[in-house]
This record gives sequence, structure tokens and C-alpha cells, in this order.
Amino acid sequence: MKLARSLFVLVLFILTLSSCKNKETKQDAKDDSKKMVFYYNEKDGISSIDPAEANSLPHIWVCNQLFNGLVQLDDSLNVLPCIAKSWDILENGTKYVFYLRNDVYFHDDPCFPQGKGRKVTAYDFEFSFNRLFITPNSTAASLLTYVDKTEKTNYRPFQAIDDSTFVIYLKQPYSVFLNILTMKYFSVIPYEAIDYYKRYFRTHAVGTGPFMLKQWEEGNRMILVKNPHYFEKDEEGNSLPYLDAISISFIRDKETAFIEFLNGKLDMISGADAINVNEVLDKSGMLNKTYASKCYLQKGHYLKIDYIGLLVDKKINKNSPLHKKQFRQALNYAIDRERLVKYFRNGVGMPAIAGFIPKGFKSFDTNVVKGYRYDPEKVKLLLKEAGYPDGKGLSEITLHITEDYKDQASFLQSQWQEFNIPIRVSVEQPSLVRQATFMAQYEMFKKSWIVDYIDEENFFSLFYSKNFVPTGFNYTHFEDVEFDLLYEKALRTMDEKEKIKIYQEMDKIIIDEAPVIPLYYDEVVRLVNPKVSGFHLNPMNLLNLKTVKKKLD
Repeated sequence: MKLARSLFVLVLFILTLSSCKNKETKQDAKDDSKKMVFYYNEKDGISSIDPAEANSLPHIWVCNQLFNGLVQLDDSLNVLPCIAKSWDILENGTKYVFYLRNDVYFHDDPCFPQGKGRKVTAYDFEFSFNRLFITPNSTAASLLTYVDKTEKTNYRPFQAIDDSTFVIYLKQPYSVFLNILTMKYFSVIPYEAIDYYKRYFRTHAVGTGPFMLKQWEEGNRMILVKNPHYFEKDEEGNSLPYLDAISISFIRDKETAFIEFLNGKLDMISGADAINVNEVLDKSGMLNKTYASKCYLQKGHYLKIDYIGLLVDKKINKNSPLHKKQFRQALNYAIDRERLVKYFRNGVGMPAIAGFIPKGFKSFDTNVVKGYRYDPEKVKLLLKEAGYPDGKGLSEITLHITEDYKDQASFLQSQWQEFNIPIRVSVEQPSLVRQATFMAQYEMFKKSWIVDYIDEENFFSLFYSKNFVPTGFNYTHFEDVEFDLLYEKALRTMDEKEKIKIYQEMDKIIIDEAPVIPLYYDEVVRLVNPKVSGFHLNPMNLLNLKTVKKKLD
């Protein structure tokens, strides 16, 4: 009898507990339905959220939600205050003095006493900037070539004068320096987080941004939540951000991700390569009427170029035909870029028939810098001059790409095949392509370059001889004395008109020497959930979610 009574009590307890849990689950679901959560997918994955390593768009997008720097860009790409409320540029452009806000706090995190984030000071910027010299996977140091780390500054180019005054010293005037400081590399981080998480900081990043990291299951999902202590406000004095959370998935298959978007489980699909443009867009590049009720299209200018990189380092690939300029030029003339854009991108973008610098920059001028157009006769002539008449004697070259560019690569392969140029296509994982090109292991590879800061120098840095990968971004190992001299001259030139002329001369050299095959200048293309508002485009395709709102069901 006692046993029966005990079992009855146990069953009653379990039923009561289950009932409470069901009520809690239903309440949680009800509470979640009242929250504004923005969902997007990152098919290429994210390997780190350390801003010192922010050298890819997926990484930059996340870091833009988690971190802040001294300055920032608006949607028109103007440099605006951020943690620095104002600044002075002194001593002929060699001394930058930043005056900081006093209401900026790091995210609450276990690395701080009682888990409470403390106020940001100039000493945090001194620590963060110095760390860029020693972070193993960071390429930011290549952007700090002109900081004055000499006896003149007591080997301290970055100095906190007091809690609210931060000074940077340069060896010489550097015309693009303020723009460079808008990059996520130059975000502020607390030394406590580095001491606490050490090498695992890449997965436990602590910043000052509008959102904080709550959860990251690598390869599955990342959750960012609203920072309740964020310092920026809208024009009416309301605290930012509006969203309660951001949820990032990592679905690799673009068709699966697109179905998730159509089913309302994602709020944005970004990039012409992430959607089936032939189905979603009509021949004029606008949204197909079939999808008009499910989403709206955002489309605008993009400071980005897609190209084929050619490794021209004789020390690495000694016997490659790519060392011959005539052969590289022949590869360029063999491509019909108009057909590539029209049929494989449904008109998204512009054929790269000028220089390496994309449309949108002041130096872009098709009358001054003339690129490559499809010209079969020139291909045949150049192959003959290179010592490969009708393609005879050419060994096979492998073009390394990711799955997104498979159709485009097949088209390029067929174009080269018309002239008996044997190109094999190898489809690989994005992480492998990134790593191999960064170590100069591929002699031919598909690449794109997105503007990091608003100056043509950003693109030309890919060809400066002191920027060879892995210390910089010169993936092709291109080296030219005249180009280097012009590059260095441009950095010292403060007169805009003179600098434009220098940039055009540099662009002509790149086109003539042909260490790359420019394909097209891209456009920003986004499909967005109709419930989303306050979501703006910019020519850098920088994801800014602090002003986004989402209508709740």
C-alpha cells in the first residue's frame, strides 16, 4: 500500500513537472514571437569573429555588428565619428589626434569582474592597435607600413595621452589613412578578453557594437543579441539597435537556402551568386513578377571586381607559360565579357572592359584606361608571339574555383578551348581556395576584390611588390618597378586631380602586364523579406543592421 501511494505521488510529480515545462515552453515561444529577430544565411561559413582577422566579407559582416572603431562610414561612404567624437590632423598629415566619447562600454562578459563591461578608454585603442602587429592570422600590419614606429616616437606609434585622447603618428603623409581606420581591423577590444580567452578569443569576441555574441555552434548557427548599453541613438533620440537579435545559419547549398528564404525562415539572400538569377530576375535584371509578393529586390552599385588571378612568380612555377606577357594577354582577349554578364549573370554587373579599378571610383574612365574586349585575331597573334602558335606546346593549366562559379568557369574554359588553350577546372571548398591562394599555391584562380576603404589604392595594393601573400594581398606576386614608384607617389599625393592621373597610369600598367583577367564589375543584389524595413544598401555591401526593423506577425 505504501509502495502504491509512493508511485502515485511520483507520477503526480512528473505530470505536474511536465505540465510546468509545457507551459514554460509555450510561454517562451510566445515571448520569442514578440521579438524582432533578423535571420540571414552565410553559405561560406565563418571561421573567426576576431576583428584583427576580418579579411573576408562574411567575417566583416559579423564584426560590424559586434565591434566599433574610432570612425565609421555612412551609406554614402562618408567618414563619420564613431567612438571618436572628433579628430585633428596635424603636422602636415603625420599626426592624428582623436578625442573619444565617454559613454562607450564593452559588452558584459565573464572576462570582467562581476561580468560587467567597463568603459572604453584611449588605452584600449593603444592595446588593440599594437595587437595588430602580433596577431598571427591578421594582415592588418600591411596597412600600418607608414605608422612611425621609430626612435622619434619612442617606438610607440599609438599613444594614449589620457583616457579620452588617442594619438597616431605617421612617418609621412598618408592620404588614405583616415579611410583605412574605418576597417573592422581597427576595432577596439579589451585586454581582459585576450587574457581570459587567449587563443579562443576568435570564438568569444568581446566588443562595443550594437549586438553581442550569445551562441555560436560552428557550422550550424550563430546568435547575436541586442546590446542594451549601446551608445548610438537615432535622429529622434531612440536607442539603437531596434532588433532584439540576429540569427545566422550556415547552409552551404544555395537552393536549400533560397527555399528557406521563400518559406520566411530567412530575411535576406545576398549576392547574384547566391540566387538563381535566371529564375529570380528577368532579362532586364529586375525581380521576376512570380516573386514580387514574397520579397523585394535591392540592387545598386558595388565597388567590387571579379577576376582570374595568374601567379607570375618565376621562383614558384618556373616553366609556366603564364610568365610570358603575350600569353597572359591572349587569355584576356579570348574572353567575351559581354556574353559572360548577359547569359551567366542575367545582366547583373558590368563587363570589365576598362581597367582593374571598377566603375564608381573617380579614376574610372574608359576613354583613358582601355581594357580587353573579345578579339580572336589578337589571341592568335599573341599566342604565336609567345611561342605557342595555335596553342601548340601549351601544357595544361588548372583554374581553381568554388562551386558558385562552376557555370562561369565552364564558359571561360570553352572560350579558351576555341584557341587550343588547355585549361582544366578544379571545383573546391571556399576555405581551401582562400588558404591556397593566400599561400601562393595556385597558378590560376578565381578571385574577387571588394573595396575595404574608399580609395583606389585599396585595389592597387594587390599588385605592390611589398605586399606579397601571406604578409599582404598580392596573390599574383606581381612585381614592377615603375608600378611600385607610382604607388608610393600616390600615397604621398594629397592633390586629388594629380592622384587620379597617377592611378590611371597604374591601371594601364596592370592591363598591359596582365597579371589578372578582369571579368566584371559587380552590383549589390539582395532579396529581402517584405516585413523588413530600414535596411539600406551601400557600394561596399557592408551589412549594417543597427537601424533595421522587422514587422511582427
